[in-house]
Amino acid sequence: MSADLACWNIADLRRKAEARLPRGVWEYLERGVEDETGMGRNRAALDALTFVPRVARNVEQIDLSASLLGEQSALPFAIGPTGAAGLIHYNGDIALARAARAAGIPFTISSASTLNLEQIVAEAGRVCFQLYLWENRELSFDVVRRAQAAGCDTLFVTLDLPVPPNREYLSRNGFGIPFKPNRQNVADVLMHPRWLLGVIGQYMLREGKLPQQANLPPHLRHSIGKGGMPGAQFKQDNLDWDGIAELRDMWRGKMVVKGVLHPDDAVLAARYGLDAVIVSNHGGRALDYSIAAIDALPAVLDAAGERLDVWYDSGIRRGSDIAKALALGAKGVLIGRATLYGLAAGGEVGVARAIALLEQELRRTMAYLGVTSIEGLDRSVFSPARV
Repeated sequence: MSADLACWNIADLRRKAEARLPRGVWEYLERGVEDETGMGRNRAALDALTFVPRVARNVEQIDLSASLLGEQSALPFAIGPTGAAGLIHYNGDIALARAARAAGIPFTISSASTLNLEQIVAEAGRVCFQLYLWENRELSFDVVRRAQAAGCDTLFVTLDLPVPPNREYLSRNGFGIPFKPNRQNVADVLMHPRWLLGVIGQYMLREGKLPQQANLPPHLRHSIGKGGMPGAQFKQDNLDWDGIAELRDMWRGKMVVKGVLHPDDAVLAARYGLDAVIVSNHGGRALDYSIAAIDALPAVLDAAGERLDVWYDSGIRRGSDIAKALALGAKGVLIGRATLYGLAAGGEVGVARAIALLEQELRRTMAYLGVTSIEGLDRSVFSPARV
């Protein structure tokens, strides 16, 4: 590990990321919505789950491999879709994809990526594609077809942002889209020359333009300095289960919906032929006062039964958090901010460090619990008063 990246937990990577990013970019990565209670609720709910360790269980060999949507993965987690990667690091999606491939885990491309999905697929191992729908629904269908043709094996449809989230700080700091320069944010950018030269400077030097939303047709693409053209804005307030069914008919691989917190929505997902749901409150970045994702997980699992897989997302900062979600019954876990911290701190090396830290912590947690495989994690590891 580089001496420049002497980070021993995700919090270390977070501190380094905050120091390297301009305030507006950092706030987009880190903050929630409105009164920002959701992130704290996620953390408090995870912290409230406590383990009862076992002893003398021979944990010399621990197998962290798992079956994720029918395929083997070296670890029971994947990198989730994060559209800000290209602003955090030059060609950040490629750094994330390469680190995931090296670790033997899946990577999920965001439809808000600043790179063409085909460019990312070429650098990835197992790759999934996450979809937000645009105003022009045909544009979304075209991207879905492209993702299928490029080799993405799973379609993730994010459902928990039917309308744009209320991120008031972006209006204050001018770092929304379009970017609105003001005295404060320009001064802040200039105070972060490593980011200015290493990210924005690289885009201008190598490509002659600012990052764009790359998966739109060329005539509709817009940079961070311009607003979206008609038809090129994300629009999901008119999406219903009939729309999900249309996508299900179109997509030939596995299909998952992300952002499920109510058990009845898991029942509907099974009825419409989906393969999995992801229990998530968008990391506290959608509805501020929604239930903590880990608190929603048991009821969704009960509703899903054996009809579809249930994954977990939101608030993962330690390997023990992953163990908790899996022990409650999740089949897999998505990582979001943790790997973005690594990306900001050290590019591909930083992402690899984040993955390695979570792997080491998960392995250590399982050893204390006397569990030697992912299949051995179940609710018996918890304090009875907590589950």
